[in-house]
Parts: sequence; structure tokens; C-alpha cells
Amino acid sequence: MESGSNENPSRGHIVLGVTGSIAAYKAIDICSQLTKAGFRVETVLSLEAQKFVTPLPFQTLSRNPVVTDLYDEEEGWKPTHIRMADEADILLIAPATANCLAKLSHGLADDALTCIALALNTSAKLVIAPAMNGKMWLHPATAANVRILLDRGASFIGPEEGMLSCGYEGVGRLWPVDGIVQHVVNLMTC
Repeated sequence: MESGSNENPSRGHIVLGVTGSIAAYKAIDICSQLTKAGFRVETVLSLEAQKFVTPLPFQTLSRNPVVTDLYDEEEGWKPTHIRMADEADILLIAPATANCLAKLSHGLADDALTCIALALNTSAKLVIAPAMNGKMWLHPATAANVRILLDRGASFIGPEEGMLSCGYEGVGRLWPVDGIVQHVVNLMTC
């Protein structure tokens, strides 16, 4: 697998993590907009995300291979997830499920995305855009996980209120794509 094949000069390197939410389809637009803005975007799809989206649109739009498994390997000696963790300026997880937040807050590393998060270089920023059922977002366990991640320096964008895919209305919707992209652009230009 060839890495960094994006032909445009890069404004920075963003690893886009996508987890198993119905909002995963919006991550395709996030990938597209960040690539058009001049960033090198590499995408990591969790197993659950692949129930909603496939690697092809991310690969096509970013012009980079997509990691779908911890053992997706490139040529060379360094494991792909470690290379990505070393090179990232921002790890953006959008959408991030309650399960993903729990894994991140407790240091679990059982897939490519959580391994990248655990090995993330100390100068990189972790940006999380949650999307889940409102009851899950408001659950004390999720609130505790968010506090842990905030204490470790992660930043959150969203979620917002509105009609949820489960039929409820409340907090839990993925923040608008344009807002997520603008937040990342602002972080990269600070």
C-alpha cells in the first residue's frame, strides 16, 4: 500500500476515524472537504463503521488507502497504525459512538482506530465528534468517559440536538459537517 499519495501539497495530516453510527455516511463528506482544503487525509474504518460505509469513497476522495483492520500493513517494517499515529497532526473521530468513547477513555486498543489513539504522538490533537442515541449520550457512564477524555486534552465538537435516527428527538446528532471541518481547519491554523 502506498501512503501519502495525495498529489496536493499538504497543509497537515489528518487521520479520520469512523465508527459504527448511522452518521458514518457523513464522514465521506468530511473526508472530501478536508482533502479539498489541502490536508492529507487517511481514513480508518472500524468494523462496525463498515456496516454503514465502505472504504471505496474514502480512498477515492482522499487518494489514500483506507485502514479497515489492525493488521492492514504497508510495505516496510513499521506497522501501519504506528506510522499513522506518529505522523498525524489531528486524529478526528467522526462519528464517535459511545462504545468508542468507552474504549478511548479506558485505554482499550483492540482495533486499528483505538491502537492509533493510544499510540498518538504527543503533539497531535484528538478531536471527537460524537453521534449516538440521546439516552446513551446522557448516561452517567458516557458522561464519565467524556470527562476523562477532556482531562487528557481531547476536544469535543457536538453532539447537537434534533431528530435522531432512532426516532427520538434530543441531543446526540453528529455536529454539522461544515462545522466539524471548520473546527479542524481552525485547529490546524492556530
